[in-house]
Amino acid sequence: MFARTERLLLRPGWQEDAPALARAIGDEMIVRNLASAPWPYSEDDARTFLAGWSSANPSRFLMVQRTASSPRIIGCIGMDHMEDGLVELGYWVARPFWGLGYATEAGRHMIDLARTMGIRNLMASHFVDNPASGSVLRKLGFRPTGREIVRASRGRGTPAPTIEYARSIAAPGNDKDDADDPVATLGKPRWPAEMRDDWRLQAA
Repeated sequence: MFARTERLLLRPGWQEDAPALARAIGDEMIVRNLASAPWPYSEDDARTFLAGWSSANPSRFLMVQRTASSPRIIGCIGMDHMEDGLVELGYWVARPFWGLGYATEAGRHMIDLARTMGIRNLMASHFVDNPASGSVLRKLGFRPTGREIVRASRGRGTPAPTIEYARSIAAPGNDKDDADDPVATLGKPRWPAEMRDDWRLQAA
């Protein structure tokens, strides 16, 4: 699946992206705010990550900046199943592009995609010492659940406390004003087979 926002192309990742991906994420200040990325981050780590891209996950994208010259990978965003069956939004942006609104821009597309896929609730979290990520989540309509959870971080090498957020997604046609309710009521998502088929066709 591919998508275009005002400044970004959101697309699947391929093995040939490994060098550019490793360069974009290869910053300790980025990796320490991610739960599963290792530090230091190598091209082999990028290849392993890209190998996990499959038709079973039609909602993970590289953020590619659209420019007049060569487009460049500036981050990644996606939705993944959690162990309890809920869906979590996660993202990162390369440091030269912090503060320019790219995470919010890509996140708005993910909210629309979640609505299209019939996902009614999204979770997200950030480490306590990364408040900028909380600002992005609030702009996207997420609200803190009031829970602080200690999560593992390969980049930090030790678990660290995180702040949990949630957002409910209005189903198309179910609201008089077609607006989303930012107060989350948790439930399980469904992943329509037709979207998985569409992913296979476009990623082939």
